[in-house]
Amino acid sequence: MATVAEWVEGARPRTLPAAFAPVVAGSAIALHLGRLDLGRAALALVVALALQIGVNYANDYSDGIRGTDDDRVGPFRLVGAGSARPTVVRGAAFGCFGVAAVAGLALVWLTQTWWLLGVGVLAIAAAWFYTGGHHPYGYAGLGELFVFVFFGLVAVCGTTYVQALRVPEASVWAAVAIGALACAILVANNLRDLDSDAVSGKRTLAVRLGDRRTRWLFVVLVAVAVFAVVQVALTTTRWALLGLTMFVLLAGPVRMVLGGASGRDLIRVLKLVGLAELLGAVGLLVGVAVG
Repeated sequence: MATVAEWVEGARPRTLPAAFAPVVAGSAIALHLGRLDLGRAALALVVALALQIGVNYANDYSDGIRGTDDDRVGPFRLVGAGSARPTVVRGAAFGCFGVAAVAGLALVWLTQTWWLLGVGVLAIAAAWFYTGGHHPYGYAGLGELFVFVFFGLVAVCGTTYVQALRVPEASVWAAVAIGALACAILVANNLRDLDSDAVSGKRTLAVRLGDRRTRWLFVVLVAVAVFAVVQVALTTTRWALLGLTMFVLLAGPVRMVLGGASGRDLIRVLKLVGLAELLGAVGLLVGVAVG
């Protein structure tokens, strides 16, 4: 039976900044519009955190039963390590999805925006079918696309919408910045697992592109995030450029990835990019508040 510490590690806490960041960034734009609502922002955060932890447990379950985690360098996995029964981990994943659904329903009721129900269903489906089901899209090289859409566009713009009931251009640019960095995290993760994924038949984008082009994709995503933050500043206030403080944490990962970092060295890249994503979002919030 898995210990509490193992369940916490299985939730992959290093990925949680990627759940906080879109809510902070979306709330920054709501603040700019004069519509910041801390209660609704808190519910959006519950949705984001529950989905993030849920997808981590779902990946643990699906990769574990497929044998993808039998030989990997990455973080501890409950099923792969034999610490928890697959059905229990699957139950934990769906429990998290249930928490996200309840918080999402509360936002639907508060906003009286019923089409958000469809968005919620799609988000939960995307979380499960990343590695779950008979034809997981994560095994077909589509993981980055879905991460950009759901952990970038949907999460940031959705957070702004449930507070301000509209999505201005600045929110879209903020979503691009957050989504690009969320993709960069996944790219670094898949770069680390490139060889083992290729052997196990997991055709991630990194496997399809190969080592060299995957490293340059990481750099391009960081550049896109920087460009998008500048666009947020142009559509809100120049103080939003405080979001660029994220590059303090991104410079090292860029050097490491271009320098050929592999294996456990890329775990540090994942951690730093996740923290940079959160720092960039906080920078936007502070900048908007000051401006």
